[in-house]
Amino acid sequence: MESDSRSAAERINAENFDLVVADIRMPGLSGVDLLRLVHEGDPDLAVVMLTAFPSVETAVQSMKLGAADYLTKPFLPEDLLATARRLLTEKRLRQENRLLSRQVEKPYSFDEIIGQCLPMRQVFETIRRVAETSADVLILGETGTGKELVARSIHRRSRRAKGRFVPVDCGAIPENLLESELFGHERGAFTGAHERSLGLMELADQGTFFLDEIAELPQRLQSKFLRALQERCIRRVGGKDEIDVDVRIIAATSRDLDREVREDRFRQDLYYRVNVARIQLPPLRQRVQDIPLLVEYFAKRYAQEMERDVPQIDAEALEVLTCYPWPGNVRELQNILKRTLVMTRASKIGLDDLPEELIASAGDRRTTSGEGLFDLRERHTANFERQYLTNLLKNCMGEISEAARLAQIPRGTLYRLLKKHSLNPEDFRT
Repeated sequence: MESDSRSAAERINAENFDLVVADIRMPGLSGVDLLRLVHEGDPDLAVVMLTAFPSVETAVQSMKLGAADYLTKPFLPEDLLATARRLLTEKRLRQENRLLSRQVEKPYSFDEIIGQCLPMRQVFETIRRVAETSADVLILGETGTGKELVARSIHRRSRRAKGRFVPVDCGAIPENLLESELFGHERGAFTGAHERSLGLMELADQGTFFLDEIAELPQRLQSKFLRALQERCIRRVGGKDEIDVDVRIIAATSRDLDREVREDRFRQDLYYRVNVARIQLPPLRQRVQDIPLLVEYFAKRYAQEMERDVPQIDAEALEVLTCYPWPGNVRELQNILKRTLVMTRASKIGLDDLPEELIASAGDRRTTSGEGLFDLRERHTANFERQYLTNLLKNCMGEISEAARLAQIPRGTLYRLLKKHSLNPEDFRT
């Protein structure tokens, strides 16, 4: 505790404090002058003003300058203690909210979907717009692109978020059981139906019904499902009563539905019915700049699940992962990284840790991509720079001075590189 206000001001500027208690009248600087200096250096630092000579003018001036509270002497120690606890709690909550806001606002993360390339930013914007409506949605994309993640994101952001999200994979249920699974059945409707069973669509009442791989729906069921969509009512197998259901339908498929309609494998009227709002997910080979982000995300996730340190990915291994065409998209990338972490306990993942077939395929793509030596070098150098800077900021928790010292480059050069790769140090501060 400082008795001299000038000494207090010097310490506040040189050190970190959570709370300042200052008297209005003190030797040296007045409490109001000290308050002004404090908030010039740290606007978030809470200051409690004390005075034995209260006046409206002094109180108003103190609050305008940013005083967190104002106590009149004499006061009970318990009053000051309660005020300090309240202000420290409020400060902690503000810090937590800022941290959560940074997590939510990170440009490469949208719910559980990772991406920052233009096609993914367009997908995120479409999710935002669609979630605010009650329209049915059709999600298109190759296997492994994250169609169910998009469906869950729409549900969480919609007015139905408190209701159930009920997914069903049309391709995973035997055809003879699919109708019963979708609509339910009454007791005795067929052999083995010993009691009434609710269908998945009925279970999703007041929520969202996600019909994955809708192109796998048998044609005899397409007409029944179309009627359920139009009327928002169902009839259980073996039942006579119509049951109203209040559901939002999100359908998805990895097939070309336009071709399925042209070749009479999918009903045109059902296609029009589900294709109200449409989201097209890009394959991973068209999201090359997102691959380092995905690699980092899944490496951290699986390392935590395995209770081990998060390994680094060396530049050559990252280059191969970037050049590989990923026919299985994000799901394949997940599997490769999980398998790699299972098979190696090294602190850094290199080329020797990756599957040979992946390395060979990536090499074939690099030599046939049509890019010249200098184009390839520039692209891979940019990938390396971004990954290096990301890891650097994480290790330094966003502190620029420390990052520049470790990288052995001037601060100005570091700032230019961060701007080049759209990296914000604030996103790494905790």
